[in-house]
Amino acid sequence: MSAFMSAFASLVGSLADLLQPFFQTASTAAAIVLFTALVRLAVHPLSRAAARGQKARTKLQPQITALRKKHAKNPERMQKALMELHAAEKVSPLSGCLPSLLQMPAFFLLYHLFSSQRIGGEPNSLLGHELFTAPLGERWHNALADGGPLGAQGLVYLALFVIVTAVATFNYGRTKRQMAANPVAPAAGPDGQPMPGMGAMTKVMPLMSFLTLFSVAFVPLAAALYIVTSTTWTAIERAYLYRDTPVVDAAPAPAL
Repeated sequence: MSAFMSAFASLVGSLADLLQPFFQTASTAAAIVLFTALVRLAVHPLSRAAARGQKARTKLQPQITALRKKHAKNPERMQKALMELHAAEKVSPLSGCLPSLLQMPAFFLLYHLFSSQRIGGEPNSLLGHELFTAPLGERWHNALADGGPLGAQGLVYLALFVIVTAVATFNYGRTKRQMAANPVAPAAGPDGQPMPGMGAMTKVMPLMSFLTLFSVAFVPLAAALYIVTSTTWTAIERAYLYRDTPVVDAAPAPAL
């Protein structure tokens, strides 16, 4: 693990060196944004596949509703019929989760890199790198202790909070419009009855993007940059991929 983290630190350092002529002292922060973009670009084919799956599931919705009504008194037969339908149409109910799951290792690598005082037995020099005076290895509470919310460091976080709030508001409005225009039946459990709590979950789902604010506040600034970049990418990507999908797609993960 130590050797792997050293290699990852070297990768981030190399990207920073590449960008240094353009971003000067903010080159490491720019390298993190570039790294995030490369990760998102790598999983973009899966995001496109998830969008196709969502569209396919939308077309299957009338058949799914019919099967639930037909086998309402026979949960086992209903589940088998639903599985057969998805298999016949080559649609996976879990396809939308893959892009988020595959991003998690990259996020945790970055989190660990900027939370560790030593990498490969040597002091972690990346912790001293900054974005407009805010160290990439420190958190919001450090910025509050050094100048308050409107100090030099606090303003960096304020800018990130503004971006996250703007993206979350965009996601909230889009999800609410879709839910109002195309209400969907609540998911049913094995007995064919609506699953407890799903109604409340449906109401809460549009608000999930705002949870990203808490993530940005409590992780190292480097990890916060990853979150903000990835969340913004997700909003733009979903707006494009689901532009002609008349259903509510899965809410963006609040942290990635």
